[in-house]
Amino acid sequence: MFIGEYSHNLDSKGRIAVPAKFRNMLEKGAVVTKGLDNCLFLYPKAKWEEIAQKFANLPVSQAKARAFARHMLAGAMNVEFDSQGRINLPEYLRKFANLKKETIIAGLFDRLEIWDEAAWNKYKTATDKDSGQIAEALGEMGV
Repeated sequence: MFIGEYSHNLDSKGRIAVPAKFRNMLEKGAVVTKGLDNCLFLYPKAKWEEIAQKFANLPVSQAKARAFARHMLAGAMNVEFDSQGRINLPEYLRKFANLKKETIIAGLFDRLEIWDEAAWNKYKTATDKDSGQIAEALGEMGV
């Protein structure tokens, strides 16, 4: 499982080191794609295949289903680790997430999220203020 928050720098070639403790969970392949809230999602290949199949089963007759499938699938790319444990993030994904040098890699159970550090801090500050309301809403959903 992916958990925790890690600071890493994006180099000038668009490479970012994935925390060493997660590399073994991604050694059979990984996929990076556009996420939500202007971050990137990094999935183990097997988990990505499950998710992609769900998108493939969405009704193409519904505009929102098509739009979300396009968002996630068309933006996806297989990534491989170099000898230093880095992956190369394509420019279109770096632009989407507005990634600069300082980034945060956040573990969220079955995926990693890659955030621009300033955007992450802004998001966390806003979310922390609303944590009571968020917890209440999740409680109503049975969480």
